[in-house]
Amino acid sequence: MTAGALLVRRFPGLQPYEPVWRAMQAFTDTRDAQTPDELWVVEHEPVFTLGQAGKWEHVLLPGDIPVVPVDRGGQVTYHGPGQIVAYPLIDLRRAGIGVREFVTCIEQAIIDTLAEWNIVAARKNGAPGVYVADAKVAALGLRVRRGCTFHGLAFNVNMDLEPFHRINPCGFQGLQVTQMLDLGGPSRLADVEIELISQLAHQLGLKAEPAAAPLTFGAGAADPSPISVQA
Repeated sequence: MTAGALLVRRFPGLQPYEPVWRAMQAFTDTRDAQTPDELWVVEHEPVFTLGQAGKWEHVLLPGDIPVVPVDRGGQVTYHGPGQIVAYPLIDLRRAGIGVREFVTCIEQAIIDTLAEWNIVAARKNGAPGVYVADAKVAALGLRVRRGCTFHGLAFNVNMDLEPFHRINPCGFQGLQVTQMLDLGGPSRLADVEIELISQLAHQLGLKAEPAAAPLTFGAGAADPSPISVQA
């Protein structure tokens, strides 16, 4: 493993949300100054997550999709099949960047990923995430503990967008949501993942490397496996 590595782990198949969330907490609570930074790439089973500042009034008609209150910032969002969820587990103090700069790095990585398919995207003041025109294509929700980040981004690629109509996405009534496939991008998540990983590593000044072995999370938690990434 080289200095400044970003170890990338790909969780196979569709993963339930809560075990991965608990694993992120455990990783963050037990890491030390020598623990390498990691990037977990996940596709979740359908779930609504409600951030610490979230208001239940923004959960309109969840139906058969569970709602999980979590310890990240932000309001309510949806995770489901066809969406890339990426969790950068970064020691900000070691990286020498602040939280605002970290958010900017993530947004820029998504913007640059979309640009690879000639999709023009941008930020919005006061509304973290990435937008194409007025429609949101990627959401952010983060937590920092002891100078280290967990939670991350959700990037819509090729999914059923109907569940977003059951909530006020990110707390904004009437917010339009889009995805790469509808913008002329690819349908395969793997193609987008490779580019997104490369762009995130570039923005953070790290070198993406496949993790050599799965972590041990404890009983009932998800068991991630490595993903092949481009240097």
